[in-house]
Amino acid sequence: MTVRGSRPMARGARMRALPALTAAVLGGSALLLSCAADSPVRTQAAAGSAAGPVEQLRVRVLDVLPHDPKAYTQGLEMAGRTLYEGTGLAGASSIRRGPPGGRPTVRAGLPAPLFGEGVTVLGRTLWQLTFRDHIAIERDAATLAELRRLPYPAEGWGVCHQPGRGRLVTSDGSARLTVRDPRTLAPRGELLVTLRGRPVPGLNELECVGDHVYANVWPSDRIVRVDSGTGAVTAQIDASGLLPSKKRRPAEVLNGIAAIPGTDEFLLTGKWWPKMFRVDFVAR
Repeated sequence: MTVRGSRPMARGARMRALPALTAAVLGGSALLLSCAADSPVRTQAAAGSAAGPVEQLRVRVLDVLPHDPKAYTQGLEMAGRTLYEGTGLAGASSIRRGPPGGRPTVRAGLPAPLFGEGVTVLGRTLWQLTFRDHIAIERDAATLAELRRLPYPAEGWGVCHQPGRGRLVTSDGSARLTVRDPRTLAPRGELLVTLRGRPVPGLNELECVGDHVYANVWPSDRIVRVDSGTGAVTAQIDASGLLPSKKRRPAEVLNGIAAIPGTDEFLLTGKWWPKMFRVDFVAR
């Protein structure tokens, strides 16, 4: 979610330290901060050594689809057979819906200076975050018409919906995921994401699949699969090589992961990428 020449610097500066939490993690524990509306904050420790093995996976390309090379992809999600894509850059941000690999059938722009970010669908509505504009926009999922705006004090990066748990999960570029109320966006708690006991910063675009959260790690071609109950990374996915380096200009980093309902497959793309890839994840 970066403007070439300026946004990468902002994102680099965004990677702030987590001194207290990092110290605890390096001591051998991962911290889960869980806060329910009717209960005090609880701290739950889970030993990193008890998190289990971390799968090492790679992407296997099943199909290559066209993708708008002018789309600065910030959010990607499938709902049924419909693909939703949120794009960024002030003055060029949008939300689109349509068939994967086809032209959008509905599109709505965001007025400048809004910088669009992650999107997630909740049945008849969807949420679209903004980067540093401190608002989130609720839209009609069919027409993409704006329904309301809510204050959003944090930086908006990624967002996904866990209907089974009745919550949203959001990222802000750090190693923490925030659990939110799907109606009000009020924070319910935080989850520190760790790999073998160490925090994983740069969590970006998100995809919720059951009790797991898949996260693009900015700025890389790596995806991590996170246990949303403990914050432990259960798999690392190498997505390098999808777009050859000679086609990376002006294309930027991988950013966009959408699970295809009813399958073990995903759609992957990136900022200004001319292609989208239907893939599955296999052992390296």
